[in-house]
Amino acid sequence: MPADSILKHVVVFCLVLSVALTSARAEPGYSSKSTAESVSFRNGMVVSEEQIATLVGLSVLKEGGNAVDAAVAVGFALAVTHPRAGNLGGGGFMLVHLGETGRTVAIDYREKAPLKATRNMFLDENGEVDMERARHSVYSSGVPGTAAGLSLALEKYGTMPLEKVLAPAIRLAEEGFAVTPELRKSLLGAKGRMKKSSESTEVFFKNNGEPPREGEILRQKNLAWSLKEISKNGSGAFYRGAIAKKITAYMKKEGGLITERDLASYEALIREPVTGNYRGYSIHSMPPPSSGGVHLIQMLNILERYPLSRYGHNSARYIHILSETMKLAYADRSKYLGDPDFSPVPTEHLISKQYAKRLANRINPQKATPSRYVKPGSPVPVGGTDTTHFTVADRFGNVVSNTYTLNFAYGSGLAVPGTGILLNNEMDDFSAKPGVPNAYGLIGGEKNSIGPGKRMLSSMTPTIVFKDEKLFLATGSPGGSRIITSVLQVILNVIDHKMSIREATAAPRIHHQWLPDTLYVERKAEKDLEAGLRKKGYEVKRTGPMGSTQSVARISGLFYGATDPRHPGGLAQGY
Repeated sequence: MPADSILKHVVVFCLVLSVALTSARAEPGYSSKSTAESVSFRNGMVVSEEQIATLVGLSVLKEGGNAVDAAVAVGFALAVTHPRAGNLGGGGFMLVHLGETGRTVAIDYREKAPLKATRNMFLDENGEVDMERARHSVYSSGVPGTAAGLSLALEKYGTMPLEKVLAPAIRLAEEGFAVTPELRKSLLGAKGRMKKSSESTEVFFKNNGEPPREGEILRQKNLAWSLKEISKNGSGAFYRGAIAKKITAYMKKEGGLITERDLASYEALIREPVTGNYRGYSIHSMPPPSSGGVHLIQMLNILERYPLSRYGHNSARYIHILSETMKLAYADRSKYLGDPDFSPVPTEHLISKQYAKRLANRINPQKATPSRYVKPGSPVPVGGTDTTHFTVADRFGNVVSNTYTLNFAYGSGLAVPGTGILLNNEMDDFSAKPGVPNAYGLIGGEKNSIGPGKRMLSSMTPTIVFKDEKLFLATGSPGGSRIITSVLQVILNVIDHKMSIREATAAPRIHHQWLPDTLYVERKAEKDLEAGLRKKGYEVKRTGPMGSTQSVARISGLFYGATDPRHPGGLAQGY
């Protein structure tokens, strides 16, 4: 299966995209011929936030590659076509289900703190958090994990060589692609931060300091060079070779912390997923240092005790139970979650049905409990805002659910000269000062304090749901602190409310994260809902779109996909 064949498919697909898939954008997840309910695919499905990347993955499947081959191709392609979140300079989590063995594994390629990092590195002379240093400086970057994670996935579970799955991304970087309205808009939003970097300016702001116009071809020669180095020399090029040299030279020049030793010692890890059971469905999700899987299963365990379908979708009563459940989970997150390689995380207790029963007993069925009275529970018995997600499934039974990130849109805004690689600002995901919220308003404790070589806590929640040991649903989302609750609501919409994956994706969402004590409700939710929630004691705040789920469902042997209509530009496509 020559790389040229994959590239040929991508080029053909891209040429017809604007015509053949116009209504797929209006009806997320499906071809121009019909609606989500009437179109399905038998052999495989790829769903991502960016259309070209989806087509790259689909081409790999059609050439005989498996879901992991396609996912790795999508991951590298997004680094080119979706630079606000797709990346080489960030990190993430991948859940892989292997059809042949029935095993599901979790690949942890989260960024790590440099070895020179210190607990109080973001505190000023008054002991307060210096937000600029923590979020927009060279110090805000953790050691990237994406190149290691994608390469590990391909090596262990893929079937194609790295050079073949990288070929489309290299061509897209070298020859360019047409800038979309979404890409131009995001660059305009990040312009102030990115123009501090000569590399970012050279790549994205050549038009007299303005981003490329819609339809203009964006070429990224330096990024193409980096991708070629990885294609030729594997992830070693990033961590010990030519790319590593450019990263460390930049860090030395700017006074940053990442060293040759940090890069050479970085490893992506294979972990066991956290698992649970909800109304007869098996839930597999990401373990710590992601908090996503633990609290997803914890909330599902609590909610299983309520007849949610009888309450009515997004009724005041339904949202009340969801909100109180969310508060309890996020309170526990503030105390118990961190990097398990540095301090124990009571995962089994947090996801136990017994603990969920105790938490459910703390919920007042009629009124909201003020967050000041909601404290982290005691799971151990006495005496004892930018990320992106993509999902791929193939005809062999393999499934990949992957979430990765730079943290903010375009990370710190800084790019390494000569590489085209944008650096993450994930160091802000640590608790720079325990009890002080990060950029997403999340409170962290001692377990997530900064430490050299430590992985910062995350909310990323790539998840796969099985029914009778077969794929039922795979999903995930970007959205910072709102990732977990977005994934939760898609699962509830499908299982409890019997929605199609398209309906489940489009339905209005809510979010509560304990602190601040505010219930966020999407503006498109029913207008009369707000009064009912205020009567129950909530401070309600209408907000814009929350999350951007990218999902695949399998029903009666057919694949159905949905890309979130909240953020245009995505595509779900199969064959």
